[in-house]
Amino acid sequence: MSVNVSEDRLTVPARPVRRVIVEAVRFGAVGGSGVLVNFLFYNLLLHGFGWRAMTATVLASLVAMGTNCLGFRYFRYRNRDSRTRQQIALFFVFSAIGVAMERGLFYVGCHGLGLHGPVGSNAVKGVSIVLASAFRFLVCRTWVFRH
Repeated sequence: MSVNVSEDRLTVPARPVRRVIVEAVRFGAVGGSGVLVNFLFYNLLLHGFGWRAMTATVLASLVAMGTNCLGFRYFRYRNRDSRTRQQIALFFVFSAIGVAMERGLFYVGCHGLGLHGPVGSNAVKGVSIVLASAFRFLVCRTWVFRH
């Protein structure tokens, strides 16, 4: 028994997929600068000032949140509806959830897996940022900076 399926029915509309890919790349550009800020502040606080890792990661995430808010509002999503107060409130609420996700993952990596050294803690921080960023991308495009 064979099934004949036309190629036309299997193709995905290119425009919506392309639009989401472009959006994700632009989101990544702004988010990438936030990641850079996050790592710089984290390492400065941890290794430069001798702060505890958990405190340094939370403060670094908060500073990066502020820079990302400006980047998303004025660079990535500037063409979307301007509900500035509502956007800022939603952005910081969802970003705080993202920070909590980062912190939880960081805690598991540092304390649960014992990755305390400079390389291990930065690797754990990197993984936690990537996972929390996926969450942030979904909520920013869906609720914060919607059309």
